Amino acid sequence: MNAVRPLRLAIVTSHPIQYNAPAFRALAAEPGLDVRVFYEWEGPGRTIDPGFGHAVTWDVPLLDGYAHVFIPNVAREPGSHHFRGIDNPALVEEIRAWSPDVLLVYGWAFVSHLRVLRAFHRRVPILFRGDSTLVDHRRPGVAVARRALLRWVYRHVDVALYAGTLNRAYYRACGVGERRLVWAPHAVDNARFSADAILREAEARAWRARLGIDDGDTVFLFAGKLMDAKEPATLLRAFVGVRRESTGRAVHLVFAGEGEQSASLRERAAGRTDVHFLGFQNQAAMPTVYRIGDVLVLPSRSETWGLAVNEAMACGRASIVSDRVGCGLDLIRSGTTGFVFEHGKPKSLESAMSKIIGDRGLPAKMGRNALAQTDKWSIPAYARAVTAAARSLVGRADTTRKALSD
Repeated sequence: MNAVRPLRLAIVTSHPIQYNAPAFRALAAEPGLDVRVFYEWEGPGRTIDPGFGHAVTWDVPLLDGYAHVFIPNVAREPGSHHFRGIDNPALVEEIRAWSPDVLLVYGWAFVSHLRVLRAFHRRVPILFRGDSTLVDHRRPGVAVARRALLRWVYRHVDVALYAGTLNRAYYRACGVGERRLVWAPHAVDNARFSADAILREAEARAWRARLGIDDGDTVFLFAGKLMDAKEPATLLRAFVGVRRESTGRAVHLVFAGEGEQSASLRERAAGRTDVHFLGFQNQAAMPTVYRIGDVLVLPSRSETWGLAVNEAMACGRASIVSDRVGCGLDLIRSGTTGFVFEHGKPKSLESAMSKIIGDRGLPAKMGRNALAQTDKWSIPAYARAVTAAARSLVGRADTTRKALSD
């Protein structure tokens, strides 16, 4: 008796990303699944990130544990930050040569991805992964043109894998019906961030001591690119405000990251002993960095999800996020796992921070609650959802082919 051939899943994505690699490894480990990732930009090692303003060499493995291939990119300015930066004329034929049963396409806003959607529509079932939301406001004229393009995109998709509540609402607004929506949670490698917790906590206490932060002090942490859209300056202003009102408590603000606002933030904080800048921290250090803070703060005016919140959760830390951060509705329960504040209203952020300062036991309690919900928002849960969706699509396609042949 012939063995059943594993289901072939071709994944199309721009370049190796530290968030995606664990998911690809988990998919490759799924029984009966044969995974190959088709990368469209950059070889292993260096990834240029415009948000950080310099080349980044991640110190965690991005290509181990799954099959992958790099397709030549002919773009004049290669990169994932603009539409024509991902242009791979050979991609469609490379995928066809591998004969996948299902495609999983990450994002649509590249020349190559539109080619793939057009080439395989109604030929190979297509799963789609994106995390856009309706919170990302655009000019009316741009919005109308974009909406027309999006309807074309999603007509070429069989199933959209939504990351959370706001992402689901976005797909519905783009005309994707309920039967074509499958929840696949946005997740990080929880195991890496939660591992060796006792050691990591000790490392964090030692780091805090080097910064002049005592064990009983309250620490707010910003972790990410210091760029305008993430509004680190808003956090600094709110911190200065709450410090004026909390003279009886030692409170600190720590920035971990680099970006376009690095210089201006350092200038504004010059002379303060309660504001600290760690600079860029690579992935291996981040499980310790998150534990330096008592609470993560993400004040972004536009953030489709906010995976830093997932990472903080896995480290046993609560978060304060703006209502423009996509994960807020799913990961933050007010007073239980963190707080959501109203963007554009500084007093709303100050109020949330004041609650943390005013209750010594609250950060640790919310952190424990946050850690407890990480099983639901995990890489294994994502891999199971994708695998089930892929098998369902293949089953539907087989049924349709059989009906047409009868």
